[in-house]
Amino acid sequence: MNYAKTMLLLASLTAVFLGVGWMLGGITGMFIALAFALATNFYAWWNSDKAALRMHNARAVTRAQAPEFYRMVEDLAKRANMPMPAVYIIETDQPNAFATGRNPENAAVAATTGIMRMLNREELAGVMAHELAHIQNRDTLIMTVAATVAGAISMLAQFGLFFGGGRDRGALGFVGVILAAILAPFAAMMIQGLISRTREYAADRLGGQIAGDPMALASALAKISQSPALMETAERHPASAHLFIVNPLRGLRMDRLFATHPPAERRIAALREQARAAGNGPTLQGQTVTRSSTIPRAGRSNRRGPWE
Repeated sequence: MNYAKTMLLLASLTAVFLGVGWMLGGITGMFIALAFALATNFYAWWNSDKAALRMHNARAVTRAQAPEFYRMVEDLAKRANMPMPAVYIIETDQPNAFATGRNPENAAVAATTGIMRMLNREELAGVMAHELAHIQNRDTLIMTVAATVAGAISMLAQFGLFFGGGRDRGALGFVGVILAAILAPFAAMMIQGLISRTREYAADRLGGQIAGDPMALASALAKISQSPALMETAERHPASAHLFIVNPLRGLRMDRLFATHPPAERRIAALREQARAAGNGPTLQGQTVTRSSTIPRAGRSNRRGPWE
């Protein structure tokens, strides 16, 4: 059901894009918009991981540089039966994490130093399992496409406003230009937010299965969603906010209609329901996962890192 909803929303986003092209340039404008969308999506698909990691100053780490954290990601990847992603660390006090990459074979996960200090081992494993779930579900590709198309819609609408506007331009003339410039970016933002929120719920559920402990992820979400710490790179690049496990933007609170993440309390409630319904434990690829088979740990405590 989540995938059907996501595909429907992506189709709606594409329809908005084509509609903007039609309003600005008629049938010819629509086909130009389609060609532009294909070109920008291919570029974003191929380069999204490098761009995202670079804009947040993420540094790659090896097993020798961050042995516990690297081993945790490696164990989770094995449990999910997926390739080992590249591992990155971001130097910032804000507790957060994200995944990126065009496919599971070319993926990366990144965690902030703030989240490593704040969470215990089980909670951090839950967060990284959530990020691996995004990779396994191909959400990194889906959200890259959504963000690229939404951005292109806004750019195309603004271009039409400043350089179009002639009475005989576009399918609806000047009225079409004004409608495209005002309404299209808001429609794109709303659809992009719906796609992102849908994928977050799906990643929470699969992440709880991979880690074998949905309540650990719920506990992590409760902690990190309350952090007041800022992430300067996210404030400079707000278009990347959808990548993170929680919204990294703290300077601006947008209406939930345009939010990139579901409310933390709803995600926590869904994870609690998942844990209640699991019986002996969540299932992963047809096998029952009990608490004893979660990521190796030294007792359930509030012990912090060091994860580096």
